[in-house]
Amino acid sequence: MNAPVKAATGVRRADLADPGERARIEGFVAEMGASLFHRPAWLMAVEAGTGQRAEGLVAERMGTLTGWLPLTAVRSALFGKALVSSGFGVGGGLLACGEEAAQALAEGAQGYALRARFPGIELRGGPVPQGWASWSDKHCGFERALAADDEAELLAIPRKARAEVRKGLGLGHRVTVGRGPGDLAAHYACYAQSVRNLGTPVFPRALFRAMLAAFPDNSDILTVWSDKTPLASVLSFYHGGAVMPFWGGGTFAARAARANEVMYYELMLHARRQGMARFDFGRSKTGSGPYAFKKNWGFFPEPLTYAAWTAPGTRQRNIDPTDAGYSRKIEAWKKLPLPLANALGPWIARGLA
Repeated sequence: MNAPVKAATGVRRADLADPGERARIEGFVAEMGASLFHRPAWLMAVEAGTGQRAEGLVAERMGTLTGWLPLTAVRSALFGKALVSSGFGVGGGLLACGEEAAQALAEGAQGYALRARFPGIELRGGPVPQGWASWSDKHCGFERALAADDEAELLAIPRKARAEVRKGLGLGHRVTVGRGPGDLAAHYACYAQSVRNLGTPVFPRALFRAMLAAFPDNSDILTVWSDKTPLASVLSFYHGGAVMPFWGGGTFAARAARANEVMYYELMLHARRQGMARFDFGRSKTGSGPYAFKKNWGFFPEPLTYAAWTAPGTRQRNIDPTDAGYSRKIEAWKKLPLPLANALGPWIARGLA
């Protein structure tokens, strides 16, 4: 008697314009307990806010979804082209029920990249496909459990950092949480000045607006004020029981006012009241200033594994702002007047997905 033939795994491009397809993938992401950056809603918000196209591949066997690879099709005059999983995120990568589906997705992605003339694919997390380059020494993630109450949260912060938080709390700053136009304006004012001071182009305001619209029940903006002036502000997401302060920054005055310290502490309290159990402090470049800041707050660095494939005869794109090749540009950007940086920045930053 002949043995039954095993059904093959098929891979195709997802139709993200179809609400039913998006809902099916969202369900798969939730079932797998995957990251925020795997959600089609993330990809669609990136497209709406930056113009970088939402893409993705699904793996199926006998009509059942067995794998999903979210992709942002990045096209930049300055930084080249790439398929990124996921654009403007710190996570993503292959999401599959098994090795067969994962490998089928990887091979499907390579074929699609060649047909569409994308010289490379970047995976920010997930399993590393066979034959792809990978590294775990460039970025670390930081996460810990939230404490049981406000005082315990303060005591969970190491002594030196806790002293800075207490100083900031003693200054009586006003703290607001919201999602309206005023919250978005305050956030952009703080964030744009912060990244200019670091020598980095600011993302388009439309990206933040699109993210708030895409996650109406899972995002907000917390801002620390001195009277009517915003000092520090952070746009956060809530996913899988964790709060993720994703885009945050402060003005020049925030440092003396300890506004950034107050911002993160108040976000911890707010997140616990929203039912969150963990604080995901996000990704930082290994050995950087933000890396040291998070360690000083008692967070332990966990290396992040990323992977990439490059088409034959091509080179992987480089968007690492700490690379020596960018040092002069960064120093020059820091000196730009803020209005000019805000005018030029979004056009450049669209390619930094």
